[in-house]
Amino acid sequence: MTLIIIAVSLVVLAAVAYIVMTFYPAFGRRASRKEKQIISRSLNYKDGKFVYPAATVMTENSAGSSLSILKDFIKGNPRSRPPQPLIPEKLLPGSIQESGDTRVTWFGHSAVLLEMDGVTLFLDPMLGRSPSPFPFVGGRRYSKQLPIEISELPRIDAVLLSHDHYDHLDYGSIRQLKDKVGMFIVPLGVGAHLQRWGVSREKIREQDWWDEFRYAGLTLTSAPARHFSGRSLLDRNSTLWCSWIIRGAETKIFFSGDSGYGPHFAEIGEKYGPFDLTLMECGQYDPRWADIHMLPEQTVQAHLDVRGALMIPIHWAAFTLSMHDWTDPVERVFAAAKAHGVRLATPRIGEPVYTGSAEVPSLAWWK
Repeated sequence: MTLIIIAVSLVVLAAVAYIVMTFYPAFGRRASRKEKQIISRSLNYKDGKFVYPAATVMTENSAGSSLSILKDFIKGNPRSRPPQPLIPEKLLPGSIQESGDTRVTWFGHSAVLLEMDGVTLFLDPMLGRSPSPFPFVGGRRYSKQLPIEISELPRIDAVLLSHDHYDHLDYGSIRQLKDKVGMFIVPLGVGAHLQRWGVSREKIREQDWWDEFRYAGLTLTSAPARHFSGRSLLDRNSTLWCSWIIRGAETKIFFSGDSGYGPHFAEIGEKYGPFDLTLMECGQYDPRWADIHMLPEQTVQAHLDVRGALMIPIHWAAFTLSMHDWTDPVERVFAAAKAHGVRLATPRIGEPVYTGSAEVPSLAWWK
């Protein structure tokens, strides 16, 4: 009798999970049969999944490693988030698009507002309070405010997405942004999520690695990254992930997205470098999943590989998704950059950086 109760309970739980993941919109949507036919033509698509050319694992292949990660998360780290909420610099609505200079404004984590050649792009605009399908649970954003509220943003020419994880692609943010955005330029398969959330198919452009797209005078190239994708239990690696190369008339910028260290950085540097600015992942790492998230010292090496001039570390200072101290990413990347002679900008959230300026924000504001 007990076994029957357990079996029935498991069936009910599985049914509830399936219903929630199917009908709750934040989980997004799987590609249709027609969309899958297009996706399957990609050279990066093998046996129904996207793959990075080199073997990539999230953790060591052992039960002991998984148990140690679970133990560390349960134990927690009191220094994994700031003792007080961070206060971002305010970005005045009228200041956006008023200058012809290339300007970068970091919103925390990997969200970046980029103004180049009179064009406004938003990279991975996760502006929600929690990187979770259920915003009322999960780790809260370190700051209670954004540099500017979504309602105050002007028209955005294009949104560029690196992949579909919750800390980069946020249902609530897209719903609020979609009518302000001219085009969504995304990796293969990600467009299905956007369509479910009310973005018209005509406003979505999906890219494979090395695809180039001319838009509003800029050249946007989707490039490799070493990571993975998925928003539910059943869609791991069913959509592509990527980095982005953004070329204007005189400025080139590299946006790493999420990535472990790999040979793709040197390949990008050979094909498209040097870059005036790199926006490099630095945070939410652990040696047990270094294949999908770089350690800070690797972040600096990746910047050198792509032949970057100025670097801004991103993917930190908004959410706690790992066990390290919240300041550990910037402290370690600061030391590595100094050791390798790399020019580093460390803006506050909301503090603009001008790529052509002789002076960039470099104060240790986190201390």
